[in-house]
Amino acid sequence: MAVNLQKGQKISLQKSVKLALVGLGWDTNRYTGTADFDLDASAFMLGANGKVRKDSDFIFYGNLQSDDGSVTHTGDSLEGGSGGDDETLFIDFTKVPADVQKIAITVTIYEAQERGQNFGQVSNAYVRVARRTSESDTVGIEELRYDLGEEFSIETALVVCEIYRSGSDWKFNAVGAGYQGGLYALCKAYGVNV
Repeated sequence: MAVNLQKGQKISLQKSVKLALVGLGWDTNRYTGTADFDLDASAFMLGANGKVRKDSDFIFYGNLQSDDGSVTHTGDSLEGGSGGDDETLFIDFTKVPADVQKIAITVTIYEAQERGQNFGQVSNAYVRVARRTSESDTVGIEELRYDLGEEFSIETALVVCEIYRSGSDWKFNAVGAGYQGGLYALCKAYGVNV
């Protein structure tokens, strides 16, 4: 049975989780704008200084896999809100380089400012971590889930969670922090050259 977390809670991942699926989902509310919503999941592989080691440590719709193959984005979903995971990342913990201390999982709204969109128009957002039984397993066995119950009104970027090293273990931190400035702001904060 999966563990349900609240904002700020931290939990150790089971040692049996060598291959993980990080699924993110959301629904969009009715609004008066004409543009469709396009939410994008990303991962930032961070060193001890909280920054990417190199730009290719930023895994997103334009760079679907880390150089070492430890983090893979399965591709951009342009619709979202379809029930179930809208975007998915795979993590192979056996391949994560020793100098990567944290993997930040984020969601941003594509062209949010131009389209007049923000996370106040998004509901039922969640992240879940599932243990994959093999590299061909695209569903996994759910280990934990964090439902973002927060109401974000003007934010265009969210740091949903962090998966970080604690000795020889990996832990999950339910962050749920909103930011303005979209993906650009997160890239700047994590040291990606944009």
